[in-house]
Amino acid sequence: MSKQDRPVVLYATFGSLEEAQRIGRALVQAKLAACVNIFPEIQAIFEWQDKLEEVKEAAMFIKTRASLETQVIERVKELHSYDVPALVVLEFSGGNADYLAWIAEQTRPED
Repeated sequence: MSKQDRPVVLYATFGSLEEAQRIGRALVQAKLAACVNIFPEIQAIFEWQDKLEEVKEAAMFIKTRASLETQVIERVKELHSYDVPALVVLEFSGGNADYLAWIAEQTRPED
């Protein structure tokens, strides 16, 4: 597997379950993600514009290939309601080889 084909996971948060579902569907349909996992409700505590915030959000793991990281980040930013969406890349150190190959296959453009 080439370095560009290696699987990665992006972690992201969203203002609502509906927003996460809409963006997740868009990523999978565009073959930018093989799969997304949505955690419908998490509690976030953070400071934004000098104010302490406590909000409920939805979280998502986006499974894709390293070569698509930039495209995934840009697409999520286009569709996201936040000014500064949380988007971080988590690299795999290993895993089920068959599953990792499936991620690469699912995110290849159709001929």
